[in-house]
Amino acid sequence: MFPDEETATAWFESVYWPEGRCCGHCGAMNTRQTPKGKPMPYWCPDCRSYFSVRTGTALACSRIPLRKWAIAVYLFVTNLKGVNSMKLHRELGVTQKTAWYMMHRLREAWQVGDLEALHGPVEIDETYVGGLRKNMSKWKRKQLKYTGTGGAHKTAVVGMKDRATNQVRAAVIDRPDQSTIRVMLDENVAEEAQVYTDGSRLYSRINHRCEFVRHDRGEYVRGDVHTNGIESFWAMLKRAHKGTFHKISPKHLHRYVTEFAGRHNVRQKDTVDQMKNVLAGLVGARLMYEDLTKNG
Repeated sequence: MFPDEETATAWFESVYWPEGRCCGHCGAMNTRQTPKGKPMPYWCPDCRSYFSVRTGTALACSRIPLRKWAIAVYLFVTNLKGVNSMKLHRELGVTQKTAWYMMHRLREAWQVGDLEALHGPVEIDETYVGGLRKNMSKWKRKQLKYTGTGGAHKTAVVGMKDRATNQVRAAVIDRPDQSTIRVMLDENVAEEAQVYTDGSRLYSRINHRCEFVRHDRGEYVRGDVHTNGIESFWAMLKRAHKGTFHKISPKHLHRYVTEFAGRHNVRQKDTVDQMKNVLAGLVGARLMYEDLTKNG
């Protein structure tokens, strides 16, 4: 599909401007090409600004050719366990630092707003992401304090999966407690939905339509009551953590969780449609390198 830069540019323009070229600043259709494409390919008389197909997207100000961006999007949607920056740097011929920044900008495509509520049956579970305690130095292990929730030194992630639609909602949480779970439930699950979860104290009083399996008693399936669906999603995330990325800092974990949930939710679509879905999510999703790397 992308033998050269011209075909890649034409494809991006067909995705972003299906009804004709429009200004990325003001949305006006009354635009024209600039002589020799300098300083940008197009000019908008309405807002008196130059623009290109990148304007108004996460690709704005990027000097990376669109052909490389198209290939990066393809790798992003087709690798179920994710693409690390070293692989992308070798595939595209860019630096590892550039590849790392590219992938984080693509992850911004999944930072969507309001989503339709899950009507169930819905499985809810939590997991903890981080390094193994036994692999840490004695000094570091002494600094850790056990919280009693399964991951003292790890970051908590809560996920929900709708069995009917196969849609997943997942998010990093600061405090794994009942009030936080209640807020997530109210925001993502319909009130009348049947909920299945395990016997963790986090879910003891979250919903009157909630049924439990008791993992602590060796019970994992009781008829329709189980959490196997959301746990298979955790398995994919954990394999990516250990086998693809090797280390994910708590600072950026929410981006990876959002990436895997977003890719899971569109995996039934054709590959090209998945790529178009990512490009659509890049509109207005600016991410500056300084914001990505600053502390805090």
